[in-house]
Amino acid sequence: MTAFDPESLTYTAEGLIPAIAQSGSGEVLMLAWMTAETVAETLRTGRVTYWSRSRKAVWRKGESSGHVQRLIEMRVDCDRDCLLVIVDQTGPACHTGRRSCFYTAVREGQEVEILAPEM
Repeated sequence: MTAFDPESLTYTAEGLIPAIAQSGSGEVLMLAWMTAETVAETLRTGRVTYWSRSRKAVWRKGESSGHVQRLIEMRVDCDRDCLLVIVDQTGPACHTGRRSCFYTAVREGQEVEILAPEM
């Protein structure tokens, strides 16, 4: 076992790493971005924290909506350039009010909405 250092990950030129959020049951909820700072904060606090590219600011998931993600486990991929964040999700993960951001499927060349908003 080796101590984990967020600086050991491979970040983009902008200092970001993609993080896939997955529920404990295996459902993919969303994709967001983290920095070394937000990776460290997530591990320290247990509350999943991202970097908002649109706001250019730290984004503590659920701070305005109440739809918090609690960290169950963080996994690092083989190239150390992507994270899998297994979470306990309170409420919808998507800002559209859906459980998952992946609510549109492409079936037979057509986009089909497969998840309705929860709220």
